[in-house]
Amino acid sequence: MTILLIIALIVLINAVRIVKEYERGVIFRLGRLVGARGPGLFFIIPVIEKMVKIDLRIITLDVPVQEVITKDNVPVKVNAVCYFRVMNPEKAVVEVEDFMMATSQISQTTLRSILGQSELDELLSQREKINTELQKIIDLATDPWGVKVSRVEVKDVQLPADMQRAIARQAEAERDRRAKIIHAEGEYQASEKLTAAAKVMAQEPAAVQLRYLQTLAEIATENNSITVFPVPIDLLKAFMKKD
Repeated sequence: MTILLIIALIVLINAVRIVKEYERGVIFRLGRLVGARGPGLFFIIPVIEKMVKIDLRIITLDVPVQEVITKDNVPVKVNAVCYFRVMNPEKAVVEVEDFMMATSQISQTTLRSILGQSELDELLSQREKINTELQKIIDLATDPWGVKVSRVEVKDVQLPADMQRAIARQAEAERDRRAKIIHAEGEYQASEKLTAAAKVMAQEPAAVQLRYLQTLAEIATENNSITVFPVPIDLLKAFMKKD
């Protein structure tokens, strides 16, 4: 009687399965797929049935550094991160041997393929577009496995040292170009204002005298021992005619 109780207890322990809220248990009965169970407590038939646990939470997959030659023949090293989760635990067990390894390999292959079709400027400036394209292609490949790829992000782009110096020179030249354009626009606007001011002063001779007085106030400082007083040319015309 005691032996029977021990055997029954062992069978009961092997029959009881507990699956957490974020897990599912895929059941096989004599090698045939029965279905997914959980979460919570349930029983399986020992020896006859076997359970495989699948985690349904979002998995963060670090895509290792890939050496890529861009469309404009620039060698770069790029790594990325992929976020995915199992949507169909039955397919994740039956359709692929190891869905984690398969997703990692397809992510690396797609990363090299997409970046090899992109130019360096596109890789640096249109990162969001490349991320979206990577996510669509990887998600399409993993869909038959019951895996949903929600997001792919290119994390870091490592450029050769000579290419970094070339980009720095290009950025410096661009800043110099903008500075010269801004300076030229300032000179043009100043010339327009001076032309308008000259027209006003030509119509009102008193405005010229006021401008002289303002110039005198500007050049006369507290510690200045020499004061330069601008004399209007009109005052000297009488002496010039007499001579």
